[in-house]
Amino acid sequence: MATNEPLQLNLGSLRSAMSLTLHTHHASRIWHGRAAGDGRAAIVGLNGYVSVMNKMKRGAEQDDPYSDWWMLRIEEKLDQTKTALQALREQVDQALAGVPTALTLGENLNVQPVKLPLFVNAQLGFAAVYLLADYDDIARKLILAHHTALIDRSTLERWLNDGAHALRSLFSLAQQFRYSGTTRDDFAAKNAAARAALEKYGELPQDVLEGTRRSRFAPPISRRGLQQRDAAEPAAAESTDAAPVPSATAADAEDEPA
Repeated sequence: MATNEPLQLNLGSLRSAMSLTLHTHHASRIWHGRAAGDGRAAIVGLNGYVSVMNKMKRGAEQDDPYSDWWMLRIEEKLDQTKTALQALREQVDQALAGVPTALTLGENLNVQPVKLPLFVNAQLGFAAVYLLADYDDIARKLILAHHTALIDRSTLERWLNDGAHALRSLFSLAQQFRYSGTTRDDFAAKNAAARAALEKYGELPQDVLEGTRRSRFAPPISRRGLQQRDAAEPAAAESTDAAPVPSATAADAEDEPA
């Protein structure tokens, strides 16, 4: 029997199982990073980087101009890292070009590679995953070039370290991000939250503050989050002292990938 009532479709969220396969210990160490100990500083890995990118994206959704500014900085650093790895790849390819035509070299693959599950909610997180996969491929070719006497041991170690340094420099920059807890409305009103953020995190470029320049991967701003903040604003205005600016550490476990 025909009905004029609208059809209700209870659709859930889209999900896709993702994983990254690594063949070298060099790439695996970059994935995991290094814990602090024995007088050595901790080194953030891809795991930690992805967690920060998830928080940064949420901050940008909540109209935090500092999160938008950090997304732009990370996007620029990603481009620099990609360029550095591309230059390294060209050096490796040039070395492998020295193989005689009578000799055929197959792919240098691990007989038991590691397959890592991915839980990434931010595009800038995926961009780094691609770079790590690229480094793993470069490392495989470097090890092959050394095994076949095309490069010496010192060249192998220097080029491996160059690629690893480029990635760790990216992760280290991301580790400096802190969520400011402010919105652009705070800066328009020049209220206590905005003054505290300026003192703690510094000035922002005007076009970023106005929202006219954002990362090409910046998410849409959630108006619901702004409305909730507006509702809480009268209660916060009763105090004349600026509240401490929250940092990202309070939410560190929210999106921690496996």
